[in-house]
Amino acid sequence: MAEFDPRQLDRLERRERHLSILAAVIVLVMAGGVALLMYPLVFVHPDESNKWTLRFAFVGFCVLTVLFVAYLMDRQRTMHRLKQQLVSELRRNVELRHQADADLLHTIPNLSQFQDRIAMEFRRASAMERPLSLSVVKVKLAEGLADTDEGLAAIGEAARGIARNLRSSDSMYLLGPGIFGTVLPDTDTLHANRVTVLFEETLRHIEAKNKFSFETFSCNYPDHVKSAYELEELVSSLLVEKQSWPQTAASR
Repeated sequence: MAEFDPRQLDRLERRERHLSILAAVIVLVMAGGVALLMYPLVFVHPDESNKWTLRFAFVGFCVLTVLFVAYLMDRQRTMHRLKQQLVSELRRNVELRHQADADLLHTIPNLSQFQDRIAMEFRRASAMERPLSLSVVKVKLAEGLADTDEGLAAIGEAARGIARNLRSSDSMYLLGPGIFGTVLPDTDTLHANRVTVLFEETLRHIEAKNKFSFETFSCNYPDHVKSAYELEELVSSLLVEKQSWPQTAASR
């Protein structure tokens, strides 16, 4: 999610205000100089044949100058008001996106459902002699974001990015805080690694602005594990806090 930077908008507004003030000062100085040069010709030593024409022109020039400066000031106020409306709308959009990300996390099946799906898919794979792959993504939030709305939104963005790369037959589960497991039926090791690479490419695009890092891991039956028990033990080891990831993990 593309977020806005209020500080950048403040800098742009200050620059716009300074330019408006500078333009108004330049106009006033130049107009004042012209008015001083015109004043003796119009009022002190006027030409009687077109005296009133010169005076009307002088007054019109002064009025136009004042109107132009007033326009510059009104334009600055309008830009400030539009900027405030823009910031309010952007903040509202960010809040809605954060809420959508939080709601998305609540819709993802949890660990118990993941274990049930793994057991079912493993029985099916072993009975039909088909491959079964598992990909795990562990999202680590930046310091200070844990247990915050921004951190929850960042995890939701990661989940959204992972889901975009899944097939209709694949499924995603929330195994723990920031840990996503995807079950990839009928997927060999090569294709599982390709899916993991897609996860990494997608997460790289959104990790900087959402302030998180990530690690990925994939395994396959029958290449890496031979039984459902081994697969469950492998997943359990990934869920242990501060547990080091296997050497086959692709880490960021």
